[in-house]
Amino acid sequence: MNQPMYPASSAAIASKRKELAPEPLAAFKAFSACVFADGAIPARTKQLIAVAVAHVTQCPYCIRGHTAAALKSGATAQEIMEAIWVSAEMRAGAAYAHSALALETMEAHPDSTEVHHVHAH
Repeated sequence: MNQPMYPASSAAIASKRKELAPEPLAAFKAFSACVFADGAIPARTKQLIAVAVAHVTQCPYCIRGHTAAALKSGATAQEIMEAIWVSAEMRAGAAYAHSALALETMEAHPDSTEVHHVHAH
């Protein structure tokens, strides 16, 4: 039998989490409710931000949950997809920007500074 990579959320899993650590769970739920409530940033926008962040952190549960919450808060499919594209650009941009670390490291090693050209034959 082919088992899914990520188990489906279930009442049994939720119950086990609560049984094993009820106080942190209650604190996390209160924190989450506070973070996603309307404030200076509307809840709808916060859910769009969460969809983008979930794609960067690559949490499948977060992607599903916050996409559903974004829809429920009034976000459109187009807005959600644009938020996902923002996350893709940010993730790619971070890799590009962090190349400065590799370039600095290579610069510190004299053997790595020469450019090697590969010629096709």
